[in-house]
This record gives sequence, structure tokens and C-alpha cells, in this order.
Amino acid sequence: MIVDLNDDNDGDDHVSPESQGVIGGCVYLMILFCFIPIQFSQYKSSSTGLLSICCMLFLGFADDVLNLRWRVKLLLPTLASLPLLLVYALTYDNTTIIVPKPFRSSFGFSIDLGLVYYVYLSLLAVFCTNAINILAGINGLEAGQSFLICLSIMAYNVAELFRATDHYHSHVFSLNMMLPFLAVTGALLHHNWYPARIFVGDTFCYFAGMTFAVVGILGHFSKTMLLFFLPQIFNFLYSCPQLFHFLPCPRHRLPK
Repeated sequence: MIVDLNDDNDGDDHVSPESQGVIGGCVYLMILFCFIPIQFSQYKSSSTGLLSICCMLFLGFADDVLNLRWRVKLLLPTLASLPLLLVYALTYDNTTIIVPKPFRSSFGFSIDLGLVYYVYLSLLAVFCTNAINILAGINGLEAGQSFLICLSIMAYNVAELFRATDHYHSHVFSLNMMLPFLAVTGALLHHNWYPARIFVGDTFCYFAGMTFAVVGILGHFSKTMLLFFLPQIFNFLYSCPQLFHFLPCPRHRLPK
């Protein structure tokens, strides 16, 4: 609980509950569980994605309660992504990337990365879960950036569906995952907007990040997903001197 000691109205303290991202995450999972027989019957790997999201939701709540160290926060998404990577390897096993046009004269049309690609997917899960957690500290910022990323992913999926690409079913799967996420995030954002009546906590950051990682990996647009995280990538690079203890890292970097 957060108590506002500056609130002098009638001498009552204003109490705002923390870790309310766990409620949004549970509602999201219950919605997807109900629609598994209807919409996800043709997507055999979706259950593994839900398992990874469940793991990060639980571990995020544990972080809110136990206040885990950063080295542990880097390890948890790696462990939670292992089932997802195993199913990806057994189901798709596609480790080939298309080389951008300016570099095709040097590297060819495509490159098979092999095991390096799975390392990249694991690092993507670690980055997505922690990037939202790093860019935080202002009312509505965590839920707000997740809401905008979700809208960007849905716009990309719709554009690809109109183009009738080869990954039609992958983009339908992504939309099925993003629509309920947009709903629960919008509800959390409404209550987390300034002045916040609730706080989403690290639980929501891990839940949202792993949801984006699952959609990017199983939807076959993990590289495009990084484009939607450009502000988070900039914030990560800006924070690297403090994250790696080259500079002191105060608890709050914003001016008072």
C-alpha cells in the first residue's frame, strides 16, 4: 500500500493499492483460457505461450513482494522463456533471417543463424520484460507505453492481413492475443492515470513484456517487434552507465 502523507483532507490518509497488475493479468489469462477451444485450437503452441505468461505473472508478483535484485530479474525471464523456445524449436525451427537490401550484396539474401537465433529470442524475452520496468516511475507510464505498443502491434497485424502475406494465421493469432490485452491494459491505465488510484507494480511490467515476447516469437515478427520498442531501447542505452554501476543510480532520477 502507498499512503499519501501530504493529503490533509479531513485528516484521512489516501491509500493506493500496489501490484494491481496481477488482477489485469489474471483477467487476461481467464479470457484466453475460455477461448482456447474456440480460437486457439489450430495454434498448438499457444498453450506454451500462456504458460510463459503465467510464469512471469507469478514471478512478477514475487518481485513486488520480495523486492528481488536485478541479477535475479534478468534470470527469471530467461527461465520463463525456455518452454516457449523449446516448442518453437520443435514446431517451427526456422532460424533464417532476411538480410536488409543495403547489405545483400555482402551477405546474400538470407542468413541461417542456427543456435544464435535462439539466444536472440531468449534475450528478446529478457529485454521486453525489463524494458517496460526500467521506463517507469510516473503515473500511467507503464500501462501507457504498453497500451501504445499493443496498438502498434495490432495496426501492424491488420496491415499484414490486408497484404495477404504467408503468415496470415500468425497475425490472426497475434490479434487474438492482443485484443484482450488492450482491454485489460486500458482498464488499468484508466485507474493508473494521474492522480493514480492504483499502482500496477512490477507484476504488470513482467506480464506485459512476456506477452509481447510471446506474440513476437510465435507470430514470426520478433525483429519487427524491436521497432515498437525504440523508446525503451533508447532508455536502456541511456541507463546503461547506471545499470552497470559506472555511475551512481539514485532511486528516482526525475527532478523534485
